[in-house]
Amino acid sequence: MDASLLAPALLPSEQLTLSKCKEMLASLQGWLARRFDAGEDVLELVATRSQYMDQLLTGLWQQHGLDADPELALVAVGGYGRGELHPYSDIDLLILSREAHSEELGERIGRFVTLLWDLHLEVGHSVRSVAECVEEGKKDITVATNLIEARLISGCYDTFAALTQATAPEHFWPSHAFFEAKRQEQQARHRQYQDTSYKLEPDIKSSPGGLRDIQTISWVARRHFGASTLSEMVSHGFLSRAEYRELLDCQAFLWKLRFALHMVIHRSDNRLLFDRQRAVATALGFAGEKNEPIEQMMKRFYQTVRRVAELNEMLLQLFDEAILGNIAMDVKTLTPEFRLRGRLIDVVQPNLFKDEPAAILRLFYQVAAHPQITGIYSTTLRQLRDARRRLPGFLCERTDCRRLFMMLLRHPRGIGLPLTLMHRYGILAAYFPQWSKIVGQMQFDMFHAYPVDEHTHRLLKNIALFREPSARHSHPLCHEIIGRLRKPELLYLAALFHDIAKGRGGDHSELGAEDALTFCLHHGLDKSDARLVSWLVRQHLLMSVTAQRRDIYDPDVVTEFATLVRDELRLDYLYCLTVADICATNDHLWNDWKGSLLRELYFITQKALRRGLENPPDLRLRIRENQQQARQLLTREGIDKERLKALWARFTADYFIRHNPEQIAWYSRHILAHDCASRPLVQLSQQPERGGSELFIYSPDSPKLFARVAAALDQKNLNIHDAQIMTSKDGYALDTFIVLEPDGQPVSSDRFPHLRASLIEALTSTSAPVIRSRPPSRRHREFRVGTQVNFLQAEKQTKHTRMELVALDTPGLLARIGAVFSRLGLNLHAAKITTIGERVEDFFSLTNSADRPLNEQEQTELREKLVSELNPDDKI
Repeated sequence: MDASLLAPALLPSEQLTLSKCKEMLASLQGWLARRFDAGEDVLELVATRSQYMDQLLTGLWQQHGLDADPELALVAVGGYGRGELHPYSDIDLLILSREAHSEELGERIGRFVTLLWDLHLEVGHSVRSVAECVEEGKKDITVATNLIEARLISGCYDTFAALTQATAPEHFWPSHAFFEAKRQEQQARHRQYQDTSYKLEPDIKSSPGGLRDIQTISWVARRHFGASTLSEMVSHGFLSRAEYRELLDCQAFLWKLRFALHMVIHRSDNRLLFDRQRAVATALGFAGEKNEPIEQMMKRFYQTVRRVAELNEMLLQLFDEAILGNIAMDVKTLTPEFRLRGRLIDVVQPNLFKDEPAAILRLFYQVAAHPQITGIYSTTLRQLRDARRRLPGFLCERTDCRRLFMMLLRHPRGIGLPLTLMHRYGILAAYFPQWSKIVGQMQFDMFHAYPVDEHTHRLLKNIALFREPSARHSHPLCHEIIGRLRKPELLYLAALFHDIAKGRGGDHSELGAEDALTFCLHHGLDKSDARLVSWLVRQHLLMSVTAQRRDIYDPDVVTEFATLVRDELRLDYLYCLTVADICATNDHLWNDWKGSLLRELYFITQKALRRGLENPPDLRLRIRENQQQARQLLTREGIDKERLKALWARFTADYFIRHNPEQIAWYSRHILAHDCASRPLVQLSQQPERGGSELFIYSPDSPKLFARVAAALDQKNLNIHDAQIMTSKDGYALDTFIVLEPDGQPVSSDRFPHLRASLIEALTSTSAPVIRSRPPSRRHREFRVGTQVNFLQAEKQTKHTRMELVALDTPGLLARIGAVFSRLGLNLHAAKITTIGERVEDFFSLTNSADRPLNEQEQTELREKLVSELNPDDKI
């Protein structure tokens, strides 16, 4: 340490002025930054800051005359008590007395604490007597833990000793109660993070597998064994020397990550947020093109927390036996190789996995075969970890292992808990090489909330849940399909491989399909089944893209999709895979609207396949059927048939093709009851079967109509997900929008009066639409998405030009797009709005001012205007 950093100990206390202390603290932070950049061990740096604070606080304690009180003590607690202070960590202090202090002493303590705040130190403090500490600690395990870690900085040793004696195990939180409370505390903390560290923006300290899980191990060991360091658990027989080194390695990386985070944001925060990850990765020395440094750092983080979680689980089981005496739990024999300890599976022979690697697969098959099993016993977990690391090659290279793996997939409970445990304990990575490459593989975007391996694991869990009775309500079609699949293992294999090639470069669907075909043939599947799995992997995005980004009411779109699917069996598999995939991508992606789109596409395609693709639908027959059913609904309500006939005569044939009878009846009823000459008609309907709020607008048509509606909805913070834009023969807009709240829920009915008033005002205004100017969110600022405009080539002559637009999702985006259409005099006929994390991938069906498809020149002009409007820095 630089000599200048010893200033607090060398300076007389009267020279520790506010400005001098600020200068010294700034010097310390600068020194820490330089030493960190030079690669110095973070363990030494956090200890240095703790020692430096000891010296500074001792000087200030003396300066305020607090050392004169014979019974007062300044005590470090929490992380500071352990002698660990990251650059901006809280400095937790306990000002301890034997008895209640005088008013004059209280004022001096107040001035001391105020000075610390004036120095901009993050100070957490309490002023208590020994008796008060004990009383508070007995009520709160967190307070108790802080007290157990207490360390004297300055003041009366006897007072501190009295606290130490009062909080000894025989008087205060005996080890068995302390262990049980800390275990429950950890379980509650894990639930706050949905029991996973595999989050887009994890908490380095508190997420499962984070630093707090290492501390929990240390606290329990300290309380029961008096162990002040992790190394002492080796001598107590709870950790092997290799496990101890592994735990230290994990802690060292997490400390480096936390230290770098503090240095980057200049404050105490343990959340590795999106807008911090690039700078932290750079500070840690990760290098590469574009987002590679972030992905490398996050991969290392995910792999580290998995190892910590594994060791934490094993050690807490061992502590449970040692502290609570649960070793003599009920033991039952399952097979000559395995037994049941309570609800945990245990191996009988200590070297079974080393001698017979196939026994690893037999272990997980037993988990599938016995539903009472909830986990793996600690000593078995240790043997499993050890054997996994000693494997001479991947398990899939062995014939016996391949047979057992397929037996597991074919078991009704095989992809439930067994696969979860295989993922958690690294057995999938030990089974086949492709999985080992995606462990912790992150994608730096706002769409994928989990690394690739965790996403795939969640997808498989979703498929397993489709079998459960609860799925009859949440995913009824998936529940029905999964029950009739003769070979569900083909779906599981497709799920296992659907993203297996991510991170390699190239088209992950094509590469994954090749891997899947080889894997299936190697595992004894016939060529037909292997090709089906390979096709599912290659086309796993097909149904999602078609439903969300294409006009599924267009017969050509349905025919194109059905031609690729070919038969109902593939459609069944693809539907289940698609739903499970979307639900596993992030916690907020799935909503009823997406569900309704996929179901509609499924049934439309099923009907087309049963009819035969060589027999296109009779559109005139569909029009007559829709009109007849809608007429019956309206006639029962007393609607005059002649008025209805006159109204429908103004509508185009497309109107009756693209809406169902209930919609046609609903629109017609409101149009006939409304004085359309005085003001536009605006209606909102909740359509549970369509998964969103349906907004219907009937108004004299205008090129600016879409821009005005989009701007008004943006003002109300509502999202457009679908739009059917039609015009009657006499120039009235018949526009339908599916709108949702930002959380994906339908629009609340109590918002409708204000929403209708805003839309009517926007539609009747003669001024330009008001587009809100708002900055992008914190997350969005980290992304650069170049605006791309692509015009889709039609296989035959069509009435409309189909355009795809990719751009950064920014506030008011649709209103700005609509304004461009308006300025160019373009007519919008349909829109599909798809937001994928930080980017939008929208589909529009357009014609020019003459109501014809755009020619090449018009397409070029539209592309230039959109790029200029949405992303002026882009090059076309």
